[in-house]
Amino acid sequence: MKGKLVVSLLALLTCFGGVAHAQDNSKVDIFAGYSYLRFNPSTAGVSSFSTNGGSASISYNATHWLSGVADFGAYHSGNILNSGADGTLSTYLFGPRVSYRHYERITPFAQVLFGVAHASASIAGASASDNAFAMSVGGGVDVGISRHLAVRPVQLDYLLTRFNEGANGAQSQNNLRVSTGVVFRF
Repeated sequence: MKGKLVVSLLALLTCFGGVAHAQDNSKVDIFAGYSYLRFNPSTAGVSSFSTNGGSASISYNATHWLSGVADFGAYHSGNILNSGADGTLSTYLFGPRVSYRHYERITPFAQVLFGVAHASASIAGASASDNAFAMSVGGGVDVGISRHLAVRPVQLDYLLTRFNEGANGAQSQNNLRVSTGVVFRF
């Protein structure tokens, strides 16, 4: 009789322990932070250039390890390559994220996102804009500070865009994005 009681209590504690552990994981994470983007045109003779800006994302944690992510970013550079051109790139990306929530405070993740990029530029009063396919592959790590707050010391992404580059038509731009910021967990 004691054995059945002990086994029943252990089974009950295991069930409640799983529920309590599941409640420790947030359902929604909201990230906001600074982003550096190294834009790399494909046209020969045109150098890469740096842009600065911000990015934000919201992720819905469907399971302990799988999330759906919506990521938005805006990056700006004035006087691009000393040409007098002023440019802004905006990204709107969506896709899955896989997180490894094995550690108490540290959560590494990887993601693949797809969407649209919008570029606008102006020089000497004339302006132009273009939309293109965009995709990012990357990951990062979140470090928990409290139940509802974490710091993302680094997120590193390969950002592919397919903008038209003059007479060359649509070309692949292989860009690098590095982000850091805070994560609010709900």
